[in-house]
Amino acid sequence: MHHRDHQSERGVVRSGLVLTAVLCLVELAGGFLTNSLALVSDAAHMLTDSAALALTLFALWIGTRPANPSKTFGYYRAEILAALVNGVVLWVVVFFIVVEAWRRMRQPPAVLGGGMLAFATLGLGVNAVVALRLRGHGSRSLNLRAAYLHVLSDLLGSAGAVGAGVTILLTGWTPADAVVSLMIAGLILLGSWTLVRESVDVLMEGVPAHIDIDRLRDALEGVEGTDEVHDLHVWSLTTGHYALSAHAVVRDHVDDDTVLARMADLCAREFRIDHVTIQIEHESRRMAEPAH
Repeated sequence: MHHRDHQSERGVVRSGLVLTAVLCLVELAGGFLTNSLALVSDAAHMLTDSAALALTLFALWIGTRPANPSKTFGYYRAEILAALVNGVVLWVVVFFIVVEAWRRMRQPPAVLGGGMLAFATLGLGVNAVVALRLRGHGSRSLNLRAAYLHVLSDLLGSAGAVGAGVTILLTGWTPADAVVSLMIAGLILLGSWTLVRESVDVLMEGVPAHIDIDRLRDALEGVEGTDEVHDLHVWSLTTGHYALSAHAVVRDHVDDDTVLARMADLCAREFRIDHVTIQIEHESRRMAEPAH
């Protein structure tokens, strides 16, 4: 299980939000000054990313709130919901990038290549700084990975705009930014698909990817004094926090508390499951269950 520093995570997202919002305004102004639709589109993209970072920051805040009688698990899933929303927003961004790229290829606009290159280079530098700061936290949370993917798509967009600006300056071929935009859209779609799939898997309470359910069952049944483990369920509360519930049939002569302690230790040590609920049963109770 990852040990997370929520205060550090919020600081990284907060600084990224400020830099992205400022850059959005700068690129918007640059787009109008240079007549660059690429810069205006990238500014609109950054506006959606600013909203995504704000949503990420909100989820990080609410996710640390304690459990209460109506939310007995707390607000862990707020991060997963934010990740899902951010992933879907990335799909919407991809749609508009493709539509705009197709329009530009058919009717290439006149662009001031030098000014476009200057503003795009500025955007590339700022996005690189924000992406590097978020990268170290992306593996610890789907929500932070969503924010990282948003900023990474901005970084790719700025790199594409730089490449298109250089091409326009050297050759005058203005459809270059449309071609680059289509390549970027494909990369964004690939990353966001994984993000959405993992988010849905958590919300559907699927078995975490790192856990082999059969191996887990065999390990639990291997605890001394255990005859059978059934009604076994494993799911993710949020990224890095896993829960298990099960019924364990034990022999009459064993100490129930000892079996529970060994199973909990096994789950934490070998499978990184930190929330374990196991109902200890004896043969007479197991046969009385409706499932049997």
